[in-house]
Amino acid sequence: MKVRLIAYTPNPEQVVAAAARLCYSDTGIDTLLEGMTPEKSREFVRKLASMGHESPIEHVSFTFGIEGVSRALLAQITRHRLASYSVQSQRYVRLDHFEYVTPDAVQNDEAGAAAFAEAMDAAGEEYRRIASVLKDGHIRRLMQEGVPEKEAVRRAEKLAIEDARFVLPNACTTKMIVTMNARSLHNFFRHRCCSRAQWEIRALADEMLRLVCGVAPALFEQAGPSCVKGACPEGKMNCGRAAEMRAKYAALKEEAQG
Repeated sequence: MKVRLIAYTPNPEQVVAAAARLCYSDTGIDTLLEGMTPEKSREFVRKLASMGHESPIEHVSFTFGIEGVSRALLAQITRHRLASYSVQSQRYVRLDHFEYVTPDAVQNDEAGAAAFAEAMDAAGEEYRRIASVLKDGHIRRLMQEGVPEKEAVRRAEKLAIEDARFVLPNACTTKMIVTMNARSLHNFFRHRCCSRAQWEIRALADEMLRLVCGVAPALFEQAGPSCVKGACPEGKMNCGRAAEMRAKYAALKEEAQG
């Protein structure tokens, strides 16, 4: 897994503080940023968090480049609908020798790892075989319809991999660009940093949190699973490790700030 914070709203804490200031004072747009130092901005952001006033933090966004994650993770992250996603297309990118994610539980079991690798090899072989068969058929059909051979080959390639991709496994890796505003990120971290979240997306969420804490520490001071700043909402299903989780995310944020 590789995660990079590739862009974000400049001076995010100042922007949030300015939005909040507008809500609570008669300050005009021209003077909104006057005296809004980094220290005062962070104080404002912390005050907002203590009040539970979240709408001002929607004005800043963060864009991540993510690769080396599975299509299984893709299915989970896109459930967070208040975000923007650009994902490598299996319709346009041929994956003759695709990379895949192997769960630790599989990797640490000798027989399981061997069976898993065999299944991935078989899927790749079937993908290539199906793509080849379909491509040949499309070329013949297109040329019979009068399409020049060079153009027929080009069009047949896309048509073939568009359908051959159906045999690719959830383990197949993908790449994506993801943009979320700060409020959506807080929601994402509450759900995906939780110890009950699936391991791969939890690892992704932890890394995303580490990255944003490095550029907007006050804005994400209370971010993380629900137990970081309150009671666990899981009831009887909770992990029973609230103190451990608080310590983990306190250390993560401290490390992120250098």
